[in-house]
Amino acid sequence: MRWHWWSMVLVLGCAPPGWAAEPGSPYAGQEKREIKALSDEEIQGYLTGSGMGLAKAAELHHYPGPRHVLDLAEALQLSDEQRQHTQTIFEHMQTEAVRLGTHLLDRERQLEALFASGTIAEASLEQVVADITTTQGHLRTVHLRAHLAQRDILTPEQLRRYDTLRGYDAPSPHRAHPQRGH
Repeated sequence: MRWHWWSMVLVLGCAPPGWAAEPGSPYAGQEKREIKALSDEEIQGYLTGSGMGLAKAAELHHYPGPRHVLDLAEALQLSDEQRQHTQTIFEHMQTEAVRLGTHLLDRERQLEALFASGTIAEASLEQVVADITTTQGHLRTVHLRAHLAQRDILTPEQLRRYDTLRGYDAPSPHRAHPQRGH
C-alpha cells in the first residue's frame, strides 16, 4: 500500500492533541535551582532542622513529635517537668538535625559541582552519594529518636489526646502497649 502525502495529513490531523508535540519533562524549570535535586522547600527544611516527614513512621504509630507536643502543651496539660523535658528533646533534635542537614546540603552542592564541571568520576560519584545517603539515614534517625523519647514522657491519656488533636483518631492494636518509664 502506498502512502500519499494526504494520507499522512489525514492520520496526523485526526491524532489526539497530545501526539502533536513532545511532552515536556517534569524537570523543566528545575535546571535553574541552586541544587538541582532539591526544591527550595527541601533546602530550607534541611537548614532549619524541620521534620519533613522523616519521622512519619513514628508519628502515625502514636509516637508524638516534640515540636507538636510543645505546640499542643496547653491542650495536653503538660506538667512543668514534661514541658521542660520535651523542650530538651526538641532542642537536641533541632541542633543535630541542623548540623546533619547542613552537611547533607554541602555534599549535595559537591555532587552538583562535580556534574556541572564535567569532572565527576565513578569513584567520586560513589563516595559523595554514599555520604549523602549515610547522612540522610542519620538525619532520619535523629527525628525518629526524638519521637521515641517523647512518647516516654507522656501519659497514656496525653498520647490519646495528642492523636485526637492531630487528627489520628483511628484505633490501633498497638495503642495499649505499655510505655517505658511509666
